[in-house]
Amino acid sequence: MNATKYIVGLAFLLVTVAGCKKEIYDDTSFLNGIADPVKLSVLFDITQDNTGLVTISPNGEGVASYDVYYGDGGDTYAKVLSGNTAQHKYVEGLYTVKIIGYNITGKSMEITQPLTISFKAPEDLKTTITTTGLSVDINATALYETMFHVYYGDATDQLPEPYDTFLEGTAAMHTYASAGTYTIRVVALSGGAATTTYSETVKVGKQIDLPVSFNDPQYDYTMGDFGGNISSLSADPVNSAKKVMKSVKPNGAEVWAGTTIGTAVGFTTRIPISADASRMTMRVYSPAAGIHVRLKIEDHSDGTKSVETEALTTLANTWETLTFDFKNAAVGTPALNLSTAYDKASVFFDFNTSGDGKIFYWDDVKFVTGTVTAPVLGIPLDFESSILNYSFTNFDGGVATVISNPNPVGINTSSTVAKMVKGAGQVWGGAYISLDHPIDFSTKKFFKLKVFSPRVGAKVLLKVENLSDGTISFDKEVVTTVANAWEELTFDYSTINTANSYQKVVLIFDNGTVGDGSANFTWLFDDLSLN
Repeated sequence: MNATKYIVGLAFLLVTVAGCKKEIYDDTSFLNGIADPVKLSVLFDITQDNTGLVTISPNGEGVASYDVYYGDGGDTYAKVLSGNTAQHKYVEGLYTVKIIGYNITGKSMEITQPLTISFKAPEDLKTTITTTGLSVDINATALYETMFHVYYGDATDQLPEPYDTFLEGTAAMHTYASAGTYTIRVVALSGGAATTTYSETVKVGKQIDLPVSFNDPQYDYTMGDFGGNISSLSADPVNSAKKVMKSVKPNGAEVWAGTTIGTAVGFTTRIPISADASRMTMRVYSPAAGIHVRLKIEDHSDGTKSVETEALTTLANTWETLTFDFKNAAVGTPALNLSTAYDKASVFFDFNTSGDGKIFYWDDVKFVTGTVTAPVLGIPLDFESSILNYSFTNFDGGVATVISNPNPVGINTSSTVAKMVKGAGQVWGGAYISLDHPIDFSTKKFFKLKVFSPRVGAKVLLKVENLSDGTISFDKEVVTTVANAWEELTFDYSTINTANSYQKVVLIFDNGTVGDGSANFTWLFDDLSLN
């Protein structure tokens, strides 16, 4: 029964379809009334955040769609329906954007429009520079920047000047080869030509620590002058190849004028003062003997915790080493307190005297470890101690003194030497120095002596005598072989009678000839040793 119903329904459907008539509508005359595209234009909306994003809005009458050609290379374009927009990112530059508008029949109109992309300079540039020793860390932030360039100021003689690039949120790091003052420039880039620059001058260098000398370019040798004192790095007045500190106490400077050795933070580590080690030394070149030099050490964080002591110069215009024992505190100043963390030092030249223009040079500030043994005047004899008394006894026209080395070259670059001037008198005019103990000739019997002679062939007599009996003696004479240069002479004492005691050293130059006190009769000598 159901099957019969389905067959009848299908037959009815077929009859209905067969009865339909197909009709064709090919009349397109209505399209003739559609207008051509006209009044084509375009608007650009450029963001002001230096992203280069541009919204392109084409307009026109009778336009159904647009092709938007960006003009930044190639034939890439966007299809845009009427009333819609296209977006595209550009880099800074000049572009020609092409718009083709189509009506619904495919007829078109084309225009071009110049587009200028110019990024604004970064704003609100903030830079943080942190120095640690010779190193710097640099951070920066800004509005509208894409990245930063940093110029460290230590290669300004190079073209182009090198730089590092870093991004916001990261740090640029640099280590300088030597201490000094440098101008750092941070340039914020916009992504285009516009930039914003920040400059800052920084001082870098390792913090000084004992012992202090002044020839390492990596250290910051900033000194803290006060009371009118003026300090600066200078050439050694004896050896210009070396750097030392020069301190001037000008007219009118306070009686307490001085110089802090380093910056206000003092040394890197505390001075290891103890009951058995309480001394510091400093090499000083003073304009006169008998000048008071005060040295003060303190806790850099609490200046009331301090101790001061003094030493007296013994030479004029000659390097000497002064020793400062803080167990001997200066009158009216606090006593040494071993519980205090002393980490800062200051020096006062010509203390308690108003400034009058005196100039002092100083170097080699050291802490003396352990117990100091009193020096002994003996062989070798080098004239470098500030404690020993190099007192010559002159006779018959010879005059010997200790002076700064005027010719620190060749084999003798030491700071101090002895000078012998032979004036009118006896042909044997010379000088002698008495030692603290007899010379030991038991194993070594060859003397060596450095001599600076004004001429070749000058005779040099080296003699040793008994301390109380001048008839007990031994001598040897050699001649110089070079002029106006240091040479080392050797004296053979191998036949000396070692049973005798010899405690005087006698020098006679040009024995047998009367001197005239001129440069031709002036000799330098140094570093007498027994070998």
